[in-house]
Amino acid sequence: MGTASLSHEASADGATAFRVTRVVTDERPWARWLLIGVTVTFLSLFLVVPLAAVFAEAFRKGLGAYLASFRDPNALAAIRLTLLTAAIAVPANLVFGVAAAWCIAKFEFRGKSLLISLIDIPFAVSPVVSGLIYMLLFGMQGWFGPWLAERGIQVIFAVPGIVLATIFVTFPFVARELIPLMQEQGTEEEQAAVSLGASGWQTFRRVTLPNIKWALLYGVILSNARAMGEFGAVSVVSGHIRGKTNTMPLHVEILYNEYNFVAAFAVASLLALLALATLVLKTLVEWQMQRQVTEALELREET
Repeated sequence: MGTASLSHEASADGATAFRVTRVVTDERPWARWLLIGVTVTFLSLFLVVPLAAVFAEAFRKGLGAYLASFRDPNALAAIRLTLLTAAIAVPANLVFGVAAAWCIAKFEFRGKSLLISLIDIPFAVSPVVSGLIYMLLFGMQGWFGPWLAERGIQVIFAVPGIVLATIFVTFPFVARELIPLMQEQGTEEEQAAVSLGASGWQTFRRVTLPNIKWALLYGVILSNARAMGEFGAVSVVSGHIRGKTNTMPLHVEILYNEYNFVAAFAVASLLALLALATLVLKTLVEWQMQRQVTEALELREET
């Protein structure tokens, strides 16, 4: 598959030693084209074709029918609820993620490994199970449900339950993006700032935050995409009440089950556009992060 090159080195006694170096990335043309073809075919069948089908079905009856789907009060309510949920969940995850990453990366304490494992729980637990957890806690038959009901507070089948479930499934994204970067950066710059008289807030704002801004933005983008597209956990706690507790993914499901395909795919196209926008932003942030790393390495080499 690869090619090999022959090089020689002179030893201390004057003898010449030959070494065979194999270039593993230099594949034969037919192998490269085969791998590229398999990759393109797979991406086309499982990504491009389904995405094109969403927009084709959404515009199947014309632009008028597509726009009419968004004049439905229930569709508008689902869009508003999705935006409201993301507007609450993403900032909450941002604050928690920065605090958790700062704690884990900059300090040594007992239970650090346990804290990291707890942060990863939403990745290991099914979203449906996480929704059931809130049902067991805040439902009428749950631990706190009767107490909340006596005080007129409704969590399940209401907006608070949707927000809590969304926060649960999305909170690892920011922390998991920041922890490796902050661990790699170390604490030397923060210690230098403190030694020069900076307060904790000044150290964070002027030293730590500029170093993590692109990774932070990357985590926020992923968290926002998951918050708007979450289905499993929200489906359990929402109750599917039209115009009140249906987010966009739940509204798409209801429309599809009613055979209202144009309206269902019209709303789904908004989620698809969100995915494309997220992909573009993700690519830009990755490019900027790579550029920042390259500049830092060049600066180190110069010094």
